[in-house]
Amino acid sequence: MWKKELVQTNRGTFEIFFKGEGEPICITHLYSQFNEKGYYFADPFTEQFKVYLVNLKNAGNSSKVTSDEELSMLESVKDIESIRVALGYKTWAFGGHSAGGMLALEYAIHFPNSLTKIISGGATASKDYMNHEESIYCRKNPHNKRLKELLSIIKTSEIRQERVVAYREWMEMSLYKPQHFDHYFSKPSSGSVVQKRLDYYSYEELPSYDIREELKNVKVHAIVYCGKHDAQCPFVFSEEIHKLLQHSSFYCFHESNHNPFLEEAEAFEEMVQAFKKLR
Repeated sequence: MWKKELVQTNRGTFEIFFKGEGEPICITHLYSQFNEKGYYFADPFTEQFKVYLVNLKNAGNSSKVTSDEELSMLESVKDIESIRVALGYKTWAFGGHSAGGMLALEYAIHFPNSLTKIISGGATASKDYMNHEESIYCRKNPHNKRLKELLSIIKTSEIRQERVVAYREWMEMSLYKPQHFDHYFSKPSSGSVVQKRLDYYSYEELPSYDIREELKNVKVHAIVYCGKHDAQCPFVFSEEIHKLLQHSSFYCFHESNHNPFLEEAEAFEEMVQAFKKLR
């Protein structure tokens, strides 16, 4: 189990969970909340780093926002900065997957001097993935109609079992070998969606999201990775991030969809070891 702490900062109170020893790394997701069970993406880092798993505002027991703008990526990385300062670190690493990987990019753009390095996977630097036919979020994708039905059930159904079944089907769309679902998710974990944060991202931030030009100036050392068969943010968008960053290495997981930390756990751990050595 992860240990819990409430951190007081000049931007509010944040619930964090920590585990491991050594070099500090912050890990979070733009619209998920965590608890003592940890997070599938964060768990492999605890063997190499002291990991701080952060609940952003409106997540878990962290402060609530006073205006919706506080849910943005920029305000979120400002909150993460305030946590770094409160914990007394001059610098630390940052890791994120999917929308958490997008946060890693934003952090490197706005606070490069606070970072030793970043790792970003299954992410995108623009809204263009929504129009890519290999993404389940694209209207032209054959799974999009069903996906919208599932997301509606998850968001509105008052019957817990209906939500559980819908969430599983959504997750199976993001696995290269969905028949292994029970094996991948056999270990208890956390990372449930915070709907208010997801809605802000979807309707307020995503329609104009494009940080490709800013990434060209980022000098922070980075690892970028993606599953070859990623059905959420297709592989080409992680490739693009890698090409835009000045100092990045790229890892491709050939037998993964959106969750290589589960689908190719051993290879993912090897990448984390390489990330530890990155300078």
